[in-house]
Amino acid sequence: MTATGAWVRALITAAVVLAADQLTKQLAIDAVARGTREDFFLFLDLVNVRNTGVAFGALQNGGIIVGVVVALALVALLAFFGRNATRPLAWLPVGLLLGGALGNVIDRIRIGAVIDYLKLPNWPAFNLADVSITVGVILLVIVIERGAREDAAARPA
Repeated sequence: MTATGAWVRALITAAVVLAADQLTKQLAIDAVARGTREDFFLFLDLVNVRNTGVAFGALQNGGIIVGVVVALALVALLAFFGRNATRPLAWLPVGLLLGGALGNVIDRIRIGAVIDYLKLPNWPAFNLADVSITVGVILLVIVIERGAREDAAARPA
C-alpha cells in the first residue's frame, strides 16, 4: 500500500471512531442522568460521569498537564506513522488511536472533562474512545513487533 493510501485509511478510521464516539456519548447522556447507574448488559452498566484526568482517572484535574501529555502522544503517533505509513496494517491502530484521542479531546474542549458512560465491576468508567485507544495501542505494539521481526529477518546474517 502507498503512504497516501495508508493516510487515507487512517483518517477514515479516525473519522468513523470519532463520529461513533461522539454519538454514543450523546446517547448515554440522553439515557442516563448524570451521576446515576443503569443496568445495561450482564456486568456492564451505563453511567454518566466526567473524567478530568487521563487513562483510568490518572492526573485528575491535571488541566494543562493533561493537554500537554495528549498533544505529545499525538505528535509522537503522527511522527511514527509518517515514517511507517507503508508498514502493513499500520493505518489501523493509528486511525483507532487518533479517532479515540480526538473524541476525548473534543469533550475536554467542549465541557472541560471526558464523558464516560460504560462501567464494569471494579473498573473505572470508560467510553468508546477509550476502547478504541486501548485496542489501538495493542494493535500498534503488534504492528511494531511484526515489523521489527521482518526487518531483522531481511538483514544479512
